[in-house]
Amino acid sequence: MKPIRAILFLCIILTALPTKAEVIEDIAYGDFNSWVVREIKESAIIGGNTKTVYEIGPNKLIKGDIPYSNEGGSPWATSNVMAKVVGITKCSNAVYKEPRDGNGYCVRMTTILEGVKALGVINLKVLVSGSIFLGEMFEPISSTKSPYSKMEMGIPFTKRPTHLIYDYKVTVPKDKRMIYSSGFGPQKELDTYDNAEVYILLQRRWEDEDGNLHAMRVGTGRQRYSKSTPGWINAHELPVWYGDITKRADYKPYMGLIPEEKSYYARNSKGKMVPVVEEGWDDSNATPTHMLVMASSGCGTAYTGTVGMELLLDNIKLKY
Repeated sequence: MKPIRAILFLCIILTALPTKAEVIEDIAYGDFNSWVVREIKESAIIGGNTKTVYEIGPNKLIKGDIPYSNEGGSPWATSNVMAKVVGITKCSNAVYKEPRDGNGYCVRMTTILEGVKALGVINLKVLVSGSIFLGEMFEPISSTKSPYSKMEMGIPFTKRPTHLIYDYKVTVPKDKRMIYSSGFGPQKELDTYDNAEVYILLQRRWEDEDGNLHAMRVGTGRQRYSKSTPGWINAHELPVWYGDITKRADYKPYMGLIPEEKSYYARNSKGKMVPVVEEGWDDSNATPTHMLVMASSGCGTAYTGTVGMELLLDNIKLKY
């Protein structure tokens, strides 16, 4: 009986020991209950309409074609932008402030065809997928060349969360294939279907003597959505895996390292925007220097997507 008593006593001791408590941390403005609303009059040559453009930040109204930078300490940027090309002001808005069942607001990202009609004759349509991300967009946009160089992806961050938590709702148009529409040349239907997407990436970055930025991938959480949800999915937990995850049974190719030709940009110590080149998988115990969180109504390349695809998000948090 003594061995049995010893085992029972040991079990009692072990169950009485304190366990590490879960910690939930809000991401600033991640409840999407406050918004910056911009009212911008587009140039007369393309109709002169006043567009409403939304940004994630403190409750504020901004009137006029004023270049936007993050307000109120908000870490969030969106794909909503104001462009000025050869003196013509044009706005794009595919991210919206959305009421949520009488309980505050959420963010709605949608894929749209943004129309541009010049002099009532020239009618261009450009496909835009609504996206939000941690970082900053630099306005005004003056060209479509090298789009990633016009946005800084990621924020300084040195913690190691276990999950990204969020509420989400997805609407996928039935049997609608992706299209390509850049505004130049004919619109093309593609033989594939789009997905909405949410990800969190943790990187350890450093700068070389020439000002180039390098990174190792520390942590990865990435999920794509190809089907409509029946309603809101609340408190979904997206796990963050550390180190090289390519041998995991649930690894998908889209979770891999960012190809060099698709590198996101950041500002180096000299103030210059340069690509951040991911060079490999870091040690599973490494400490990151930056966090990237992004959500989008599409996961294709520029000017491709499924019109009408929607991703709604709310209550984005980190879990430790």
